[in-house]
Amino acid sequence: MKKEKTERITRPEADKDTMRPEYDFSEAARGVTAKRYALGTNVVVLDPDVAPLFPNAIAVNEALRALGGIIRRVPRSKVRRRLTPHLRRAQHSRAT
Repeated sequence: MKKEKTERITRPEADKDTMRPEYDFSEAARGVTAKRYALGTNVVVLDPDVAPLFPNAIAVNEALRALGGIIRRVPRSKVRRRLTPHLRRAQHSRAT
């Protein structure tokens, strides 16, 4: 049995013009910030309990640079990779 086609629900508020009359884009230039945008940005949102520790972006960057230096100096432990049963069987069949 086929499903009946339902009528698509439209949201009239999405099509509503919200441009205020005082906005004037008649002398706007298209793509002025495109180069800067193409360079990329990294936006990180801090959790509310962490945000008070950093008063500004400079403090965040300094903390991350210090942490980065510590991470680079500490050798990584050799973590053994767990084999799934599928990989274990494949490894066993190759050895025999």
